[in-house]
Amino acid sequence: MSQHISVRSGSVYLPASLVETYFRGIESVVVLIDGKDLMILPVHQATAGGCLLKIKNAAGDRVAQARDVFLDQDLIDLSIDYLPVHWVSERGALCASLP
Repeated sequence: MSQHISVRSGSVYLPASLVETYFRGIESVVVLIDGKDLMILPVHQATAGGCLLKIKNAAGDRVAQARDVFLDQDLIDLSIDYLPVHWVSERGALCASLP
């Protein structure tokens, strides 16, 4: 099963099925960009901060607003509707390669 996210205007959009698989019970995530790697890490303690996984629609899709991360990398205008992702255990993160 192919898994993907969308990125628009500094926000990361995650389908409900992906959230259920990797972020079940998680209310916030950390979004990082390391070179061409986009990483989304679960935050297990609310006091640790991060971006809230806001509910986008009745289907349970979520959005994490991380404008500051994309601004810091000059990627605020990045718009990708279908960005393949995969879980990387060594990083403890959902990862994607940015174009």
